Amino acid sequence: MKTAIITGSEGQLGQSFVSKLKQLGYKVIGLDLADQVNNEIDYYQVDITKKIEVNSVLKHHKENISVLINNAGVSVFKPFEERTEDEIDFVMDVNIKANILMSQIAYNNYFKLNNAGNIINIGSIYGMVAGDMRIYNNGDRRTPEIYGATKAAVINLTKYFATYMAPNNVRVNCISPGGIHSNQDVDFIKNYSNKVPMNRMGNEAELLSTIEYLLSDSSSYVTGQNIVVDGGFTSW
Repeated sequence: MKTAIITGSEGQLGQSFVSKLKQLGYKVIGLDLADQVNNEIDYYQVDITKKIEVNSVLKHHKENISVLINNAGVSVFKPFEERTEDEIDFVMDVNIKANILMSQIAYNNYFKLNNAGNIINIGSIYGMVAGDMRIYNNGDRRTPEIYGATKAAVINLTKYFATYMAPNNVRVNCISPGGIHSNQDVDFIKNYSNKVPMNRMGNEAELLSTIEYLLSDSSSYVTGQNIVVDGGFTSW
């Protein structure tokens, strides 16, 4: 059986990705700090910013792990003027440091040994363009500077690791979603949708065909790419 590791397995996108992996016949190893949601996976409540913790749980898995989905991501929502050092460290640790550590662990322990592997990173349109503060009202979960900076780093890491790992037949790609429905305020949904050519927000199910494509042999010559799924948001 094929086996995949996914970080942030218990979040909104993570749960959707896990369901797709299971549908495609993967055994799933989920890593997160949240309480377990899906009992059909091998779940570990672990801090992925701590290499020793990740290694301690993965050492039990000797099977052929062929896929890593770096899905975990965090943000903070205060205005830039109020940003604290702890908030900067928190977002950078989860969004950048953990991505590097997880990719290193998968590459060293599984992909190099098997001369094959597949990494899918989850980026964001805000790794490509700046957030428009005009669409946020007071109290909205506005997109901060540190989130966009870390997602830009994820896109760059995708390109770096794609070239670095190619000699070992490892493909590395990124999916950058646009705004996804998640119980946002009605006014925000309207303001955001007005910026999208398709005039609406997306939902997590609309990312699954891209996940499936990147997992399949149909994408065997695709690596180092950032696939944007945003309804056209970044097109104007």
